[in-house]
Amino acid sequence: MNRFCVEAAAGHPITVYGKGGQTRGFLDIRDTVRCIELACLNPAAPGECRVYNQFTEQFSVLELAKMVQSAGRKLGLNVEIDHLPDPRVEAESHYYNAKHSKLVDLGLRPHLLSDSLLDSLVNIAIEYRERIDTSLFMPQVDWRKSTNERRRHTRAVAASAGQGALDAGAFADRGSDD
Repeated sequence: MNRFCVEAAAGHPITVYGKGGQTRGFLDIRDTVRCIELACLNPAAPGECRVYNQFTEQFSVLELAKMVQSAGRKLGLNVEIDHLPDPRVEAESHYYNAKHSKLVDLGLRPHLLSDSLLDSLVNIAIEYRERIDTSLFMPQVDWRKSTNERRRHTRAVAASAGQGALDAGAFADRGSDD
């Protein structure tokens, strides 16, 4: 989502892989800290194994793109969504029905994604948009290939461009989640 906000602020189309049906779990950073605290305050019994899914909401990539598009338009930006061929080896959409009730049962009060949070993220990206290097938006790796010459070339170009450019990766890693 952070990358989408940066793309919108820079006037670049929001880049969605394929149809955008990939579903992701989301968790506010404040809730991350609280989840760790709750797990520490409520240790497992000797021999017991507990698994906590740390997320409070789930969205498809396209749903997130549309939310950022709406937030950007409210701020006067012309935000388009561009569907790119997916460079990852993943299903176009998939069954995602993860449960996340254990931490709520322990007392987590989630901070859910809100319009005000999205507005804030887009406004921060707008404030620093002169630092955004839009050449870093497009996928650098094609997971279907054993080598990726584009990545080495792009890094060299970015390095020769000098200091001060805001890498989209500073907002969101382009690796496994959007």
